[in-house]
Amino acid sequence: MILSMTGFGRAEDVFEGKKITIDIKSLNSKSFDLNIKIPLRYKEKEFEIRKILNDRIIRGKVDCYINLENLEESTDVKINKNLIESYISELRNIAPDGPDFEYLKMAVRLPDAITSRPDELSEGEWEALAKIVHAAVNRFEEFRKTEGKILHEELERNLMNIEKSLSEVIPFEEERIIAVKERYQKSLKEFENVDETRFYQEMAYFTEKLDISEEKVRLSQHLKYYKEVMDNEDFNGKKLGFISQEIGREINTLGSKANHAQIQKLVVMMKDDLEKIKEQTLNVL
Repeated sequence: MILSMTGFGRAEDVFEGKKITIDIKSLNSKSFDLNIKIPLRYKEKEFEIRKILNDRIIRGKVDCYINLENLEESTDVKINKNLIESYISELRNIAPDGPDFEYLKMAVRLPDAITSRPDELSEGEWEALAKIVHAAVNRFEEFRKTEGKILHEELERNLMNIEKSLSEVIPFEEERIIAVKERYQKSLKEFENVDETRFYQEMAYFTEKLDISEEKVRLSQHLKYYKEVMDNEDFNGKKLGFISQEIGREINTLGSKANHAQIQKLVVMMKDDLEKIKEQTLNVL
């Protein structure tokens, strides 16, 4: 099954007056490369979030953005009114002629006059956050599947093009040997006392050198194997990359042995389709 390394997923939810939005996107990469931006409030859970993404996304250059928005007024700050009044009273005893506003300014700077209520991340909020992370990854995976179907169609089309070009080589195989034989015979007519036995030995050697039967068989096998892996194996991008390299070797050898203009044209067409396959394979998970 083909999955694309390119993907995008977004999920959001509200927990106790906090809106949490998570965006995940990725491009192709040889390994799992994660860039994550996370609010300070959730920093303590960064390792767990990274593990979820690594386990499910597998491979790709991934960007994950977690945004936190408070929808309610913050009540995290506490003004200790009684303590401030005590500070003012003591200050007034020391300097009774001072203005009340100056006493207040001094009082709020004294210890514990204004405090922040401890607001640790609760287990419930972490569970809500983890649920949103998984929801974003679910949508990300759906995107990958959709892109994978398009990739599969393109790869299959290019494989079929190579198979078609390979089949069109067959009519020219015998034709090129006959052309070479006639060319040699025409040249030899200019000489006397030609050793026919040696001539046919040389022709046999040349014919064997130009033989592309093995290359055609191996190329057909590689194309078939590529299809099997593409259709039946998961997370197959690296393996498909190795097979496409083997396909390239056979096409190159076939081209070097061609010795025929039409076959060379077909080889060029096969190389063009193979380049498209290689480019597309880079984006297969």
